[in-house]
Amino acid sequence: MGSCLSAESRSPLPGSPSAALGVRKRKNSKKRFGSRSSSFDYKKDDHLSKIPGRVFFNGATEVASLYTQQGRKGTNQDAMVVWENFCSRNDTIFCGVFDGHGPYGHLVAKRVRDSLPQKLNAQWEVNTKSEEVLREISLNCSSVNSEEASFISADEESRVSVDLEETDKEPEIFEILKESFLKAFRIMDRELRVHAGVDCFCSGTTAVTLIKQGQDLVIGNVGDSRAVLGTRDTDNTLVAVQLTVDLKPNLPAEAERIKKCRGRVFALQDEPDVARVWLPNNDSPGLAMARAFGDFCLKDYGLIAVPDISYRRLTEMDEFIVLATDGIWDVLSNKDVVNIVAAAPTRSTAARAVVETAVRAWKMKYPTSKIDDCAVVCLFLDSNTNDVSSALMTKEKEQLASAEQAQAQAKKEDANGSIVRTDKLMVQESSKDDEYDAAEDEMLLEDYSALEGVTRVNTLLNLPRLTPTKIA
Repeated sequence: MGSCLSAESRSPLPGSPSAALGVRKRKNSKKRFGSRSSSFDYKKDDHLSKIPGRVFFNGATEVASLYTQQGRKGTNQDAMVVWENFCSRNDTIFCGVFDGHGPYGHLVAKRVRDSLPQKLNAQWEVNTKSEEVLREISLNCSSVNSEEASFISADEESRVSVDLEETDKEPEIFEILKESFLKAFRIMDRELRVHAGVDCFCSGTTAVTLIKQGQDLVIGNVGDSRAVLGTRDTDNTLVAVQLTVDLKPNLPAEAERIKKCRGRVFALQDEPDVARVWLPNNDSPGLAMARAFGDFCLKDYGLIAVPDISYRRLTEMDEFIVLATDGIWDVLSNKDVVNIVAAAPTRSTAARAVVETAVRAWKMKYPTSKIDDCAVVCLFLDSNTNDVSSALMTKEKEQLASAEQAQAQAKKEDANGSIVRTDKLMVQESSKDDEYDAAEDEMLLEDYSALEGVTRVNTLLNLPRLTPTKIA
């Protein structure tokens, strides 16, 4: 879903740092965001934009396609980035999409987009060096003589064996990157809390990010944006594999944590399928996710910025990964998105094809609702570039074979004096684009019961209707 249910959500919480400034804040708001801090940020952003291999706007690289489009709710609060040769690391790519919400969600999303990758790289370097030191210590310890080794207690021997078993379960790069993701996300959230240029008290962002190094893939996810893999099964059929979990308040583990922290989880009557997080004593703010950067009005009540981290070893059957904000997943299924990417005329247009299909789906399914912002990153996993995908080639071959068979049958019937039913011949006379649009329209007509009848609203409800004394 989107960000805020109504324009009323632009009001800050009474008792928050924003509200404490009162009228004075509104008078100086332009000055605040155009201050020296903003000037410094501009210089930093300008430096980032010049980094080779780093792309954060609509377009494509040799291995990726990116596209975002503003919805009908105001400023586009989605952000995205693809960074090849991530921080001068060969064979390494960083990708991420970020869905902001709240009055300053667009600023939070961009801040996380620009800062998180560098924090992640810094932690990666620290953890790599630490791992090397530990390995060296381990090697030195292995050379200890038998007399010294005899003093090792049974408990220590047992602990060492357990550690070795645990280490064998996951590759070394995952252990290092897992710790790096956890630390980088924690540091990023702490930085947002004290950031002078962005008010994150009632604003925040999701983040689904990945690092691909060779065939190793590590994903860190906060919020309800999603990563989906397009891969081949044993009979060479293209299938969709969801790589992340939508971290929403209706998940049992998430709801339990929130309730233990005195937060409340329930859905509104007019949107029974959308669980939201509420303050203990007030029906606000109504955040439709269980984890996010920012949103410090809820951080004491169960909302966290701890990422869900997963690992996958890629194979030759894996073709591409799609990262997208919930503006896509609210109206398209995983399979729909994978099929759209596979059928795109060129890889450079794949992300745009997904976004445009989603926009049409919003118009057809929810004509009276405001279209959400959409952002998509398609990362292709093989070495071929700017070609028609293998899925499309397979599809075209099948269609050509069917057409040839139909033509042969028609000629045979004609030769035998039979009536030729040309109207039923499976001959592809229309262009590829026409067929592509027809397939999309068929997808859009499918029923999505989880969203049926729900008035499309934003992720954050009216902000807020409470007083500081009630929170206390």
